[in-house]
Amino acid sequence: MILTTGLSKSFGKIKAVANVSLQVNKGEIFGLVGPDGAGKTTLMRMICGLITPDTGEIRLIGHSIKEVEQIKDQLGYMPQRFSLYGDLTVMENISFFAALYNLPNKTVQERADEILDLTNLNAFKNRLADQLSGGMKQKLALTCALITRPAVLVLDEPTYGVDPESRQEFWRILYRLNKDGMTVLVSTPYMDEAELCNRVAFINQGCIAVIDSPAGLRKSFGYRVLDVRANLREPDAFKSLADIKDVSFYGYKYRIVVDNVQTGQKAVRDYLQKRNIRELSISEVNPSMEDVFVLLAENEVD
Repeated sequence: MILTTGLSKSFGKIKAVANVSLQVNKGEIFGLVGPDGAGKTTLMRMICGLITPDTGEIRLIGHSIKEVEQIKDQLGYMPQRFSLYGDLTVMENISFFAALYNLPNKTVQERADEILDLTNLNAFKNRLADQLSGGMKQKLALTCALITRPAVLVLDEPTYGVDPESRQEFWRILYRLNKDGMTVLVSTPYMDEAELCNRVAFINQGCIAVIDSPAGLRKSFGYRVLDVRANLREPDAFKSLADIKDVSFYGYKYRIVVDNVQTGQKAVRDYLQKRNIRELSISEVNPSMEDVFVLLAENEVD
């Protein structure tokens, strides 16, 4: 449904996207993950025909992106920032957006009722967009993106800054759409959302480092992970130890990446005993997507 080959884009001396080739298959939820400034938004805008690449090719639903006018109603795009009109009501925003595609009023009304029901916005159709919560604004933007019943939906960090409950509801909607046959390309800063995708691409400094399923990425991680809890609140603790590959601090615990569990545990215990710090628990845990991507990002920088 989406195919990019050798895609590159620069802004002055900044290489935003560098030689990116990826394929999003029909019926997939494909995740794009990477740090701020990694090139996610630039890549998505090129895929949607909003930015012209310097080099490379894009095919969308079997067509060249140069033919985007022929397939624009089959593509739904939701930008990172809420970009609808705050002084218009929910229904007025939908009608305005639908008018860009010359949809008949009857069709707009029928589809709007269906999508507003799906997104639980029916009770708010006469409310001004500026008076909606952050989560509701995102659902309104999604509703507008769906009004043409697109085959492909491209979402740029759709739940960024939204409360956890609204994030969960948003993803329930995406799963429902995907179950009905829609292909979804979504970027996200949240690792728990990356877990929900069929496949994930990690992008950093404009380059794709790896593409795999969440299970495949964890399986290929190649290291072991320790969950360490102690009377210690120093983010940089343990980082100087020779047996430690990486350390992440979460306020009340450390996740420590090691080559070997036994030598890693011994290094941690020796460190704590030397500093007379009480150990609360040290246990091995399964690697998470966050463990995988943190290490990938650090390796890219190195």
